[in-house]
Amino acid sequence: QVQLVESGGGLVQTGGSLRLSCAASGRTFSSYAMGWFRRAPGKERELVAAISASGSSTTYADSVKGRFTISRDNPKSTVYLQMNSLEPEDTAVYYCAARLSFYSAYAAHYSYWGQGTQVTVSS
Repeated sequence: QVQLVESGGGLVQTGGSLRLSCAASGRTFSSYAMGWFRRAPGKERELVAAISASGSSTTYADSVKGRFTISRDNPKSTVYLQMNSLEPEDTAVYYCAARLSFYSAYAAHYSYWGQGTQVTVSS
């Protein structure tokens, strides 16, 4: 079992920055690929970024490339999402998720989820 707790969400103006954190507890964090997903009102949940268990490989949604950066600190059992140049379209609930394998773009492939943290970008 892996427990995930997100933090760092909030209200920010267009062009601003936020850093989300996801603290994991339970089984060996360094064995899990991690993903950040988001769900905007009226939209499907989508992958924002994902990182391999070692941190050597990452992937991003086209809409956030060049603006968001995913990283992880395995000794601290934490994954981060640095979000810069935020846009109103980034407004959503952001979730972190863990998968005991290589990362995937599909939410159904992840076994563990956090409770989510709200990010609101005002125009």
